[in-house]
Amino acid sequence: MKLTARKIGILMTACTAFLGGSAALAQTAAPQSGAMTVSVATDDVSAVYASYRPQPIWTRSGINEAAAAQLVSILQRAPFDGFAEGPQLASRVQAAVAQARSGDPAAMTAAEHTLSSAWVRYVQAIRRPTPGMIYAYPVLKPRGTQVAEIILTAAAAPSLERYLRDTSNINTIYAQLRDTAFAEAQASGNLTPDPRLLANLDRVRSIPGTGRFLVVDAGSSMLTLYENGQPQDSMKVITGTSELPTPMIASVMYYITYNPYWHAPDHLVRKTIAPNVIHLGLSYFKSHKYDVIDEWSENPTVIDPTTIDWKAAAAGTLHLKIRQGPGPLNSMGILKFPFPNPEDIYLHDTPDHAKFALANRNLSNGCVRVEDAKRLGRWLLGSDPVAPGTDPETRVQLPKGTPVYLTYITAQVRDGKIAYLNDIYGWDSPGAQFSYSTAAASE
Repeated sequence: MKLTARKIGILMTACTAFLGGSAALAQTAAPQSGAMTVSVATDDVSAVYASYRPQPIWTRSGINEAAAAQLVSILQRAPFDGFAEGPQLASRVQAAVAQARSGDPAAMTAAEHTLSSAWVRYVQAIRRPTPGMIYAYPVLKPRGTQVAEIILTAAAAPSLERYLRDTSNINTIYAQLRDTAFAEAQASGNLTPDPRLLANLDRVRSIPGTGRFLVVDAGSSMLTLYENGQPQDSMKVITGTSELPTPMIASVMYYITYNPYWHAPDHLVRKTIAPNVIHLGLSYFKSHKYDVIDEWSENPTVIDPTTIDWKAAAAGTLHLKIRQGPGPLNSMGILKFPFPNPEDIYLHDTPDHAKFALANRNLSNGCVRVEDAKRLGRWLLGSDPVAPGTDPETRVQLPKGTPVYLTYITAQVRDGKIAYLNDIYGWDSPGAQFSYSTAAASE
């Protein structure tokens, strides 16, 4: 049976039942370092060939020497993907190919299965989810790890060499970091990857290699816009402090909000708003368009500020929910860019642009302030972002949902070498814990 991409899609439903999901797959992951060993029973690979009878992948017209050599190179480099057993598998592949060159049918079949088994192990390793990343939707997790799916996709690839290259590269950020580090290692003779590199590769492996999306990097406090998987534009952002880090999140943005409210976090109510009301009176409260509300919801009840014990609020014994209306002093600016996530994190404009000139921009309570909200809005909408009115919290749907990836990249390529930024969140350390403590609805 000749396998096309369409037939693969039809076959995968039956494939899941046939293989019992990934029951035959045993994975042992090292901690934060990213090093991983993946074992897959050779019987699983043989079962796929027996069940679906795909065209040979590696031995279709004799040994595909170019593809086999490419696979060996990928596996030899695999420790820099966090896949430690790659070189060992590369040796097995080379031995199987050498035996298959005799043309013996049994040796050819053995080589076909050996190469496919090695490729399956590698793909499953590089497509593991990012530790600590919050996936708002399961579809945003790295996919395509079932044995049958990997084999059938390879069998249907119009160009096996291109498929191997594109799959192993994952995305432009990942490929540049890994390949630069590997080239440095070859030049120095030290082929042990830096754990910091592997931690960074873990954090960027969930970014897609194609399509239209945006990436917020809390490591450099930069936002990058991607088209067809390639960076097209970027701007500075302000991201979370070491105490309140910006979480790693994969989500989808469906709308933008004009004239947003700002919900003041509890610590700012205690340290700033309540003391100012005590010293400056309620005129301060009203001039900043603040309201005390009974709950965080779209239609809360507004509470008379004259009934509030502001000294108790300043002392922290009374916890208030304070909302700020739209206006030039609003901490959200003119635009808010929300997306589903359990940490209530979003992107937004800001009236204070002076901080974008700072080298260290890890200054927020977890949410992300953007340098040019109008330019971001224009990219998302395809037209200038103009508010349809003055009503607070006016939502305008985007022409198409746009994936959003918040991550943390402390490794960069500078002058052809890997350079590491200050690890302000401490996430480069082996065994790092990803417990986010961002304040709900904070700025």
